[in-house]
Amino acid sequence: MAHVLPSAIPARSQAEPLLATIGNTPLVRLEKISRQFPGVEILGKAEFYNPGGSVKDRPALNMILDGERSGKLNRDRIVLDATSGNTGIAYAMIGAVKGYKVKLCLPANASLERKRILKAYGAEMIFSDAGEGSDGAIRLCREIYLSDPDSYFYPDQYNNPANWKAHFEHTGPEIIQQTAGRITHFVAAMGTSGTFTGVTRRMRRELPEVKCVSAQPSSGFHGLEGLKHMPTAIVPGIYDAQLADGNYWIETEDAYAMVRRLAREEGLLVGISSGCNVHAATLIARELAEREESGTIVTVLCDSAEKYLSEHFWDEE
Repeated sequence: MAHVLPSAIPARSQAEPLLATIGNTPLVRLEKISRQFPGVEILGKAEFYNPGGSVKDRPALNMILDGERSGKLNRDRIVLDATSGNTGIAYAMIGAVKGYKVKLCLPANASLERKRILKAYGAEMIFSDAGEGSDGAIRLCREIYLSDPDSYFYPDQYNNPANWKAHFEHTGPEIIQQTAGRITHFVAAMGTSGTFTGVTRRMRRELPEVKCVSAQPSSGFHGLEGLKHMPTAIVPGIYDAQLADGNYWIETEDAYAMVRRLAREEGLLVGISSGCNVHAATLIARELAEREESGTIVTVLCDSAEKYLSEHFWDEE
């Protein structure tokens, strides 16, 4: 049974009430997953509580607000970016609230659920080659932007510092407050790397003794939608290879198996990147337990399973 640790950090003040609910998500103790590791607790930041349904609401809002402050975003420009799905959904949701048109480049094999959600919000979708993954979407987006730069606001989530700063300014402090500073390890898989970069930089400043560990797919050909195998991918400009205290290479099947475990043991229907994150957390927990050390490991439950229910791995045992 998952146990929820609430946050007491005040919500950010926004003119739009819906957008004011972004962030301040609960921290969930994964009691059954942690049980096999004496002295170790594993906590997941429940980012599916955000109104757009994922952790990407945080950086998407920060990039939009930054665009407004800088004057690069106005009513005459269309919000354009590459996405594997969740950031696009966040842009589309925010665009609907604020009245911006949104155009998104995403791989053709993005889940049917994601495509339907984007359509429901009114976003325009342009599809890149499925075999090129998120990198193909990035290349296509750059071509569209360069063909008519005056028509678009291109946040460029992979290279925009406002991405990781959303987590430095909010996600990291929330985790510190919710754990009363007793966090010993933070672990997160990387797509844009914004979550890992922002939270880790906050930990370096506030709690430098915390070990921050990244996770990546084990190869360039994987089924972990939205995540990057940095050695073979277009490396995001916001990625800092020197930040992590270590890295785990995660097999797709292990992430799928953890998604099923979280549903059946903890009652948490979460997405594939969440399964990857929690599996990585158990690797740290196992190492601590083998050394008979205690620890508080925090990871991120990036989104819910609603966008992945058509995936075949649910049929496996």
